[in-house]
Amino acid sequence: MAKKNLIVGQSGGPTAVINSSLYGVVSEGLAHSDAIEHVYGMVNGIEGFLNDCILDFKEALPGEKLEALTHTPGAYLGSCRYKLPESLEDPVYPALFRKFEELNIGWFFYIGGNDSMDTVSKLSRYAASIGSSIRVIGEPKTIDNDLVHTDHTPGFGSAAKYVASTVREITVDANVYEKKSVTIIEIMGRHAGWLTAASALARKYDGDNPLFIYLPEVSFDQEIFLSDLEKAFEKNCNLIVCVSEGIHDDKGTFICEYDSSVGTDSFGHKMLAGCGKYLENLVRSRLGVKARSVELNVSQRCSASLISATDQQEAISAGKFGVQAALNGETGKMVSFIRQTDSDGNYQMVCGLEDVNAICNEEKTVPLEWITSDGHDVTEAFIQYARPLIQGNINVPLGEDGLPAFVYRK
Repeated sequence: MAKKNLIVGQSGGPTAVINSSLYGVVSEGLAHSDAIEHVYGMVNGIEGFLNDCILDFKEALPGEKLEALTHTPGAYLGSCRYKLPESLEDPVYPALFRKFEELNIGWFFYIGGNDSMDTVSKLSRYAASIGSSIRVIGEPKTIDNDLVHTDHTPGFGSAAKYVASTVREITVDANVYEKKSVTIIEIMGRHAGWLTAASALARKYDGDNPLFIYLPEVSFDQEIFLSDLEKAFEKNCNLIVCVSEGIHDDKGTFICEYDSSVGTDSFGHKMLAGCGKYLENLVRSRLGVKARSVELNVSQRCSASLISATDQQEAISAGKFGVQAALNGETGKMVSFIRQTDSDGNYQMVCGLEDVNAICNEEKTVPLEWITSDGHDVTEAFIQYARPLIQGNINVPLGEDGLPAFVYRK
């Protein structure tokens, strides 16, 4: 059988291990030289590909340089937020597949979240409609952990570890003074509060900070919030509050919209930020105590210093598994994670495949039974779910300048 080429791209917001998934795809592709001649990368995703921006990994990262992807955050290939047209009759589809044919592409991989799986769905359906033999596979990625039909997603474990570690550091800092204070930590999460829930991992004992955790899965009432803070001050001097950027009232209005206008991105999603600052000002004006807000922002997704070794290895495994599946003829699928336990009850993960059409544009939220009845904390069930995902550290090599030696495109 004549050899064909493999192409891979990255899309959406990066994570600390999206390049580990890339490494898994590329290394496994290069290992199958009997079937795959070239492993190409799309620079800036499908949008870059449409503009003929590609690279050959044998030239870009030869030999041992490829492994540096596993400790490099960000997206080595660059990313995009390009939404393919809903109609498969749009001329962009034959244009894409002409380019695939010119490059002799037999396997297409896209690493991303919900919107990226939408791209995988459309390309695989178009391929089927024209009788193309190209195999199209989605590799999961999102710190939001909101993809359905998978136990969790690569990127979440490292981001959760960063959130828990940073919240712990902020807690230690806040306890320096015996003066009433409220520190509000704003964490990413539009509709799914998985990452904010991970702040509970920072606690060392019952009654430890963060004392309040607010997720977008339940409505937020600012009057109840203020009352809860006043009660908490009876036993605690310094209060740490963790909030998802997407918390909203019972009418669906985002709390950040109370104080500012909110724009939208190319997919029509509201670009949320600012609820922490709003609540900081609310606490200061209504309770008359010291208040500050901390927005973790992009550091949640780009911290290499706190990459979870479990997360990294699972991301690599997902990439390799996807290539093996595609070589076996699978298409229109997303690699999924299936949680298992060994004979001693310890956490294990195995890869599976799910129909991407059942995944794209869907959203997995934190189960309501994992949120306490008062709406401002998570249960032990969430702790048991999340803790295995943050385990282990990796060694990030340092360059001659004493800083992490990341790999990058010039």
